[in-house]
Order: sequence, then structure tokens, then C-alpha cells
Amino acid sequence: MRPTLLFLSSLFLVLGFFSIGRGSGATEPPPAGAARAIFAGGCFWCMEPPFESLNGVYAVNSGYTGGRTEHPTYEEVSSGSSGHTEAVEVLYDATKVKYETLLDIFWKNIDPLAKDYQFCDHGSQYRSGIYPLDAAQQAAAEASKKALQAAGRFQKAIATEIVPAGPFWQAEEYHQDYYIKNPIRYKFYRNGCGRDARLKELWGASAGH
Repeated sequence: MRPTLLFLSSLFLVLGFFSIGRGSGATEPPPAGAARAIFAGGCFWCMEPPFESLNGVYAVNSGYTGGRTEHPTYEEVSSGSSGHTEAVEVLYDATKVKYETLLDIFWKNIDPLAKDYQFCDHGSQYRSGIYPLDAAQQAAAEASKKALQAAGRFQKAIATEIVPAGPFWQAEEYHQDYYIKNPIRYKFYRNGCGRDARLKELWGASAGH
């Protein structure tokens, strides 16, 4: 369990009756030709909303990547023992949204200076990363990281890893669209973790966009 959730678990039990069922997402599965992108930005609950709100995105799945074992569970990943990081798989229409646009959204929703943690979640299982699926994505990811470092916004080196994609293991169903299923718990976690405050500090008015 994440540190913030551990301290707030008793309150969450009280607020649990406010939870709602899954209220959005595609009513039909994405087409077979949908493009894919994989990103890790700490808590996967928090990485779904910015991509799901984008026109041209079919679906965003929470899951795990970059580890040593097959079919990892949340408990295994959150313990740090499997080598995976929490990640999201974005399924999108490449004729409507460019991979470079996804990269821009990714950067502005993470702390790129954090090594093996994001916000209040610490450990390599919360490391940030871009996981290209082909040579074009690899080149775009490398170029975006280089441009961000050269822009002079940050004095420290960018810690986000760029590693060719390995298997993406979809997380348990209760993690999918968590911010919709459990809006109050999600908001309490996000605020308690200091995510938005740190994003504003890093990115100013463009944070989260």
C-alpha cells in the first residue's frame, strides 16, 4: 500500500460508500490497428486521466512493465521485488493524435528529476519511464528528452529512463479507471501525495496539460 493510503486507510473506509462504478471508457474495444504507447509516471491511477481526456485516445490501461517476472500482481510490484514499474498503456488513433503529443502530456504530468520515486511514492516500482515500441517512438522519445534538458528549465539531470518496451502486464480490474470508480479516494490520495503542487512547481501553468 502506498504510504499516503496507509495513513488514510481508516478515512477511506468511511468514505467508501461514496465510490461509484466505472462510468467512462470505450463502449467498444479499440480497433485492431490502434497505435500503442507505454509510459510510467508513478501512480498509474494518476496517469490515466490526462491521456483519457485526449481526443483520439481509445483507451488507457493501467499495468506493469520493465520487470523480471510474468503476470506480476500488484502486491509483488508494490513490494519492489519484481523489478516492474507501474505504467499505463495508451491505445490511440495515430491519425488524430501524434506520439509527440503524448510525450508532451507525459512530461507535464511527472517529476522528471525524481530518481526511483514520484511524489510521495518511493521505490523503483514508481520510477518514471518511456518505453518505445519501435524505432520511430525511440527516436521521438530521445529527442523530446534531449530538448527538455536543453531548454534550461531544469538545472538537474532528467532521471526518466527510456528503454525499449518489454511485456506490458495489465493490472487488476479494480485499478482500471480508479479515479472514476473511487473519485473521493482518488482525490484524497492525489492531494495528500502532493502531486499537483509539485507539478505546478515544475511546470507552472502548463502542468498536467
